Amino acid sequence: MNKFDFDWKPMALVPLLAILVFPFIGSGSTWVTLTVAGLAMGMIIFIIASGLTLVFGLMDVLNFGHGVFIALGAFVATSVLGSMGDYTSSESLWMNMLAVLPAMVVAMLVAGAVGLAFERFIVRPVYGNHLKQILITMGGMIIGEELIKVIWGPLQIPLPLPEGMRGTLLLGDAGIEKYRLIAVVVGALVFSVLLWVLTRTKIGLLIRAGVQDREMVESLGYRIKVLFIGVFVVGSALAGLGGVMWGLYQQNVTPQMGAQVNVLIFIVLIIGGLGSTTGALIGALLVGLMANYTGFLVPKAALFSNIALMMAILLWRPQGVYALSK
Repeated sequence: MNKFDFDWKPMALVPLLAILVFPFIGSGSTWVTLTVAGLAMGMIIFIIASGLTLVFGLMDVLNFGHGVFIALGAFVATSVLGSMGDYTSSESLWMNMLAVLPAMVVAMLVAGAVGLAFERFIVRPVYGNHLKQILITMGGMIIGEELIKVIWGPLQIPLPLPEGMRGTLLLGDAGIEKYRLIAVVVGALVFSVLLWVLTRTKIGLLIRAGVQDREMVESLGYRIKVLFIGVFVVGSALAGLGGVMWGLYQQNVTPQMGAQVNVLIFIVLIIGGLGSTTGALIGALLVGLMANYTGFLVPKAALFSNIALMMAILLWRPQGVYALSK
């Protein structure tokens, strides 16, 4: 497929949703605030979901234990940020970043290391069997949540935003929270890096070729098994990064937070097309926007809105907006 054959229709869904909702909101400033908030929420969900869509799309593994890496990343961030009070209490954004960036890196390293063990002892014995994958990874998530309670305790722990990331910026009459702008930037960076690696590097080429014809790639001397383990570790690390972002977004963390986000993640993956990174981005942005718009317009329908969105998308494209062909 050349660049002129790219399917642009799913890309138009996000601006189309925003335009269709505008008349119902009425106020331009409120619409801008809700739209930016929805995009920020969507980007954070994308960071979390991107790891799982990689694992399923490239390894054909249904990891229902993905939530444990989200919670783990968030709790690691509480420990790291808690020890850097001088940086988080500063009103300088750059000082805050000197605390948040190490928290993100440590969370990704810890989540990636746990992901390596998770793949070796829990996922590897059930490769190729989706039913067993669902059951055993759910069990792994429950065990992981209990271990988090052992280390950090069972109670909710506050994860306040650093001082420089609090407050709002005024765009005309619209107030936009600083942290939500940061979330949009981080999400865009993650998407750009993933897309570049998968489409422009030799590693990405080998991974995609391994999905299509594993035996052929292995016959050329490449160890696809090692690459796939690396994909699982990267997916776990991205979940850890997403956990940090989600924890700061909610400003508190609980051992069950990963399981609570799992539903949104799978809605995003189904909307986007299982295994599609671009589809996951579109699905996440649609989910974020829908949650914010309905929460403002029809609060009682907010919980059902994303399921209704998923049903509408599947009626249009039963395999998701960008179905991954194998």
